[in-house]
Amino acid sequence: MNKTSFFIVGQHAVIEALKNPNRKVLRVFLTEEAKKNIHRKNPNKNILDDVKVYFKSKKELDNYSSKDQLMHNGYVAEIEHLDQPDLNQFIKDKNNLTFVCLDEVTDPRNIGSLIRSAASFKIDGLIIKDRHFPKDSKLMYKSASGCMEYLNIFQVSNINSTLKNLREKNFWVYGFDSTGEKDFTSIKWEGNNILLFGSEGFGMRKHTSKYADFFVKININNNIESLNISNSAAIVFHHLSFIKKKS
Repeated sequence: MNKTSFFIVGQHAVIEALKNPNRKVLRVFLTEEAKKNIHRKNPNKNILDDVKVYFKSKKELDNYSSKDQLMHNGYVAEIEHLDQPDLNQFIKDKNNLTFVCLDEVTDPRNIGSLIRSAASFKIDGLIIKDRHFPKDSKLMYKSASGCMEYLNIFQVSNINSTLKNLREKNFWVYGFDSTGEKDFTSIKWEGNNILLFGSEGFGMRKHTSKYADFFVKININNNIESLNISNSAAIVFHHLSFIKKKS
């Protein structure tokens, strides 16, 4: 079965895609300096083996990124999507899992930044509605800074039914909301957990919020209305990572 291909730009996005044995990289477009840099960063392995490499000037590579107002830094690649993991299969015989679930979050920069944080702090996966996931976005891949290759991303057709299914499989759903009763640091965070975040503008949908077992918040300066969703998520991910290291 042929997969559709798309382009990504930026040093980290391209290099990490090349290093991922599960990622099909069709073509790479590099400046001469970018090629030297790849070899400097990977002295023990030629990650350009078996890949079609084309050398271009910076100006030529601008054609792949200027429309999106992104810096390519001398790196452009044409890649295929990774095989999608199956959520039900993934959770089988596993305990103490932590997923982040996004409801109505669509901004590629925010999703990419959140993916970077989730991979950095070893969150087990991202659950997102397939229709809202900008899967071909150069901006998302650039914002994720190579971490697209290190996080399980579960694209689902319906968030509510997915949450219902996971609750029946002993997952607790924590909805993050500024009106939440408890600060999230007061939770023990034991067992299987889902961190549910809504969009910055409208929060989580009312119908989706019915699937949250608890509502928690991040205590911040009362003069500040809210945090960016990717910043909020990073704070939560770091705290949970710290707890796991202590236990």
